[in-house]
Amino acid sequence: MWNYLGRRMLTSLSILIGVSVLTFLMLHFVPGDPVRALIGRQSVTPERLEEIREEMGLNKSLPEQYIDYMKKVVSGDLGRSLKNNRPVLESIMEQFPSTLKLTFFSLIISTTLGIFLGATAAATYNSWFDRVLSFFCIAGISVPPFFLGLLLILFFAVRNKLLPAVASTNDWRGMILPAVTLGFGEACWLARMVRSSILDEMNKNYQNLARAKGLSEWSILWNHVMLNARIPIITAVSIQFVYLMAGSVVVESIFARQGIGRLAVTAIQNRDFPLVQGTVTIIAVVYVLSNTITDILYAVVDPRVRLS
Repeated sequence: MWNYLGRRMLTSLSILIGVSVLTFLMLHFVPGDPVRALIGRQSVTPERLEEIREEMGLNKSLPEQYIDYMKKVVSGDLGRSLKNNRPVLESIMEQFPSTLKLTFFSLIISTTLGIFLGATAAATYNSWFDRVLSFFCIAGISVPPFFLGLLLILFFAVRNKLLPAVASTNDWRGMILPAVTLGFGEACWLARMVRSSILDEMNKNYQNLARAKGLSEWSILWNHVMLNARIPIITAVSIQFVYLMAGSVVVESIFARQGIGRLAVTAIQNRDFPLVQGTVTIIAVVYVLSNTITDILYAVVDPRVRLS
């Protein structure tokens, strides 16, 4: 167990370093000058521009800038925003609870709806309901979240005024439209995956023994088949958690919600390198932790899986 965790830590560390390198290079190769974006339309001399670059360390070579950045990260310092000079970690932690709340709410919707629809489709395999549900899920996967969000705003907020498009922090109704927008496509994808996993299990011999004991088909499905199909389902749910958090970038912008997704978009627009790197780093850490916890859960829910 401990050997496995040690190997996972080394793998996770290499992933985080790779993400930090790619993010650092991508930001620095994007056209534009962060100093110009910082000063806006103010008129400054070329000498003053060079002084600002030197103060921010932007006059150093890329390897030197990256090493300086990683030294700060190791000590828990993600740097300071180029735009407002606030600590990056403080800005992220201020917005992170909002994104986490939206992600968990969306995950509940996608997991509940996806497992129910997938299990129902597998139980009614090859029926008209299964075909309709399969078409519905494919359509749901194909619709981009930003388009679905605009449709929901138009129907529920603008025309019928049933739900607010932009809500205050304390209004739980303002969470419904963003969570549905974020979780609907993932629910459709999970439903198809659950259907396939259950169908793979449905023709195995242990079900004949369960039927011989007099168990109903629904009892066999929920108490036996679903238990044996849970490994791919757990994997899918853990992947969904990270995808939903990353998808908050679009949804938070559409619904004008606070969160690290909207914070990242604003930072990219301002060419605020430390803030963009900080948000990407936090999302990468969540991704690595989610995968590690999922691998450990494999051994917990299925004794056939060993981590050694």
